[in-house]
Amino acid sequence: MAYLGAFYRTYAMDFWGFGESGKKRETYAVSDFVDLVNQFMEQLGIVHAPLVGHSMGGTVSLSVAIKYPERVSKVAVVGSPIVGSSLAPLLKLAGQRPIAFMLFNMFGPFRAFMKYYYSKQICSDPRFPDMMDRDLSRTTVESFLLSIASLRRTDLTPMLGQIKAPALGMYGDKDVIVHPLQWQPMQKGIQHAIIERFPKAGHFPMLEEPLEFAQKLKNFLDKDFQNQ
Repeated sequence: MAYLGAFYRTYAMDFWGFGESGKKRETYAVSDFVDLVNQFMEQLGIVHAPLVGHSMGGTVSLSVAIKYPERVSKVAVVGSPIVGSSLAPLLKLAGQRPIAFMLFNMFGPFRAFMKYYYSKQICSDPRFPDMMDRDLSRTTVESFLLSIASLRRTDLTPMLGQIKAPALGMYGDKDVIVHPLQWQPMQKGIQHAIIERFPKAGHFPMLEEPLEFAQKLKNFLDKDFQNQ
């Protein structure tokens, strides 16, 4: 965002249950977040704009392009599951109520495990363990449980053909959170989609290959597809 902010007006939106957004809701489904993006744009008077989403945020962004196509001028996704079954086994387990409550009842040891052991398998950036720990501290058990469970049930493949906006998929070949070949159903379903792969990166190519990532994303946002 810091890089793109020099060229574009950028907005960061926390989904309900995460970050600085409200955490007193009954549901935290992917469909809720799709409607949240629409409401966010409506409230700020953003009629039509590019959407960029990482992981579940990209799945939501594609879903917005399907449900509210008039909102989306372009859509870029980063390490995003097209099919929820592509989530890592540990994450799918965490989306089950007994497992999620066990993890959050042992939140101290769980955060320590994620910070000092598992995070090193996810991302090589030395800043990442503290970033993950901070994000976990701002998440509730219900939002974590319900959003992951909803994402696990999601399958966008039947609807991808409805997306007419220019689309970009950015995937790290070493991703251990979402299957690194999830670019394939995206490319198959959105035939005009551009796919960028990062051989040295995992789930966070923006941290592990930042210069190449930023340039590829900016090139996509700058490109005038209407004059091709």
